[in-house]
Amino acid sequence: MHGAETGALSRVERLSQEWRKRLGVTTDNRPPDPHTVGLLVAQAYPDRLAQLREGDRLRYRLSGGRGVRLGEDDPLAGTPWLAVAHLDAGQEEGRIFLAAPVEPERLAPLARPVEHIAWDARNGVLVAQRELRIGEVVLSKEPLAHLEPARRREVLCQAVRSQGLGLLPWTEALRQWQARVLSLRRWRPEEGWPDVSDAHLLETLEDWLAPWLDGVSRREDFGRLELQSLLGGLLPWPLPARLEALAPTRLEVPSGSKIKLTYSPDGSPPVLAVKLQELFGLADTPTVNEGRTPVLLHLLSPAGRPIQVTQDLKSFWNNTYPEVRKELRGRYSKHPWPEDPWNAEPTRKTKPR
Repeated sequence: MHGAETGALSRVERLSQEWRKRLGVTTDNRPPDPHTVGLLVAQAYPDRLAQLREGDRLRYRLSGGRGVRLGEDDPLAGTPWLAVAHLDAGQEEGRIFLAAPVEPERLAPLARPVEHIAWDARNGVLVAQRELRIGEVVLSKEPLAHLEPARRREVLCQAVRSQGLGLLPWTEALRQWQARVLSLRRWRPEEGWPDVSDAHLLETLEDWLAPWLDGVSRREDFGRLELQSLLGGLLPWPLPARLEALAPTRLEVPSGSKIKLTYSPDGSPPVLAVKLQELFGLADTPTVNEGRTPVLLHLLSPAGRPIQVTQDLKSFWNNTYPEVRKELRGRYSKHPWPEDPWNAEPTRKTKPR
């Protein structure tokens, strides 16, 4: 018999002798079965059943939830299941001093069945299984044959709350839809625009998202949700049409281009980033919200770099443009830089050859 085995046996034998004495069991001189000793220990201390952690040979998790470990030279290292008779009382990871191996199939009388339904954030999958447990330790598990839709929805809503709305298939267009609605909620509080902020959406998942989660089992399934339709359903009639009229996604400028607007959820003026040559002749700053909200103009050079940020276009032409013209017309000589921007033709093209 190897020395390591002898050491393990002597410890098990001492433990076995103690239990035999307590239980009044008579014995012959044959060495005790270590797994029988382990079963006795598990019955006496069901919170000390220890399962080896995956990818380790020394660290275990007790059925009571605590983490414990064996010493580096312990002959029981790597044993899948242990029943721990003696361990330290440290506050963090404990140290096992005396234990015996145990066969999990013999522990069934100590276990209780549990339906475990949870979102596995690491693997991005809904876990639904029936488990046989002793405390926090799972002895066996099998998939649930049937999962109640209400329970599925509850767990998936919890997953979205925990991980955030990023689980859902947001696009830049949807984020802009959200910002437009929130802007109108601030600009026109009397009209009853709904709160579609992230915080409120997370609070009300059961109302607008849960009914559509019956087919979701994996992270990829969230990506297949028709999020645009789900969010659009939060706008009662006639607000969808009002949204397009009051907070359009694009504005037409004098050159004929339809330039994208960028809205902010805090209700600040939307940004219109446009080359200044496309605005020649325009005196008044464009507006949204039925003329109540001037946009914030980001006037761009021909290279697309901001030259000026303003909500007063008339002042820009009168006061700032001459300096801009002087500085940039040599650098961008292929583009028009008229002395009189009021009467120049707006264009997005270079000067004709």
